[in-house]
Amino acid sequence: MELDPDQQNTRTMYEWMIHSILPRPIAWVSTLSVEGVPNLAPFSFFQGICARPPTLMFCPVNHRDGSPKDTLRNLEATGEFVVNTVSAADAEAMNATSALLGYEESEFERFRVATAPSVKVRPPRVASASVAFECRLDRVIRVSEGPAGGNLVLGRIVWMHVADGVIGSSGYPDPDRLDLVGRMGGTDYLRTRDRFSLDRPP
Repeated sequence: MELDPDQQNTRTMYEWMIHSILPRPIAWVSTLSVEGVPNLAPFSFFQGICARPPTLMFCPVNHRDGSPKDTLRNLEATGEFVVNTVSAADAEAMNATSALLGYEESEFERFRVATAPSVKVRPPRVASASVAFECRLDRVIRVSEGPAGGNLVLGRIVWMHVADGVIGSSGYPDPDRLDLVGRMGGTDYLRTRDRFSLDRPP
């Protein structure tokens, strides 16, 4: 099959992408509004960028009416956010926080997600997250405007929280102990415990 993106509508192209770019890690992003209302939402267009300086990215797309999501509004106004990892134990709560709530309503409160204080930024982190990256906004790149328009957010990691219990013999997080979930197509997810190894080329 050959596919011309210019001949696909937005929804169809989105489905092709999320069913082909697999698995996708999940950024569970917490922010604060200017008024101090905490927000929490998951994004599966997410990845690390580089370690010098330590930088990550995620991409919140606009609502169907073309307006920005609360996460984007908040981080552009305050310049701060936290990316929390999602373990299998938190999968249901993460999924619940993707619900569309009013701007003045907190997903933390509505879905009873416990918070923990951050060190260098104001938004709280998810208390149960095995790893949380405190970030300051580096830049937002507008990929496109209007409904489903993309906004590439680059964040500088300024602090990391890593649960002691997920550290393995290597001194770094162990995938089995992290037990993270990744996004597949549609409503499917997977866990990081199923994997294999390949030798690095010389």
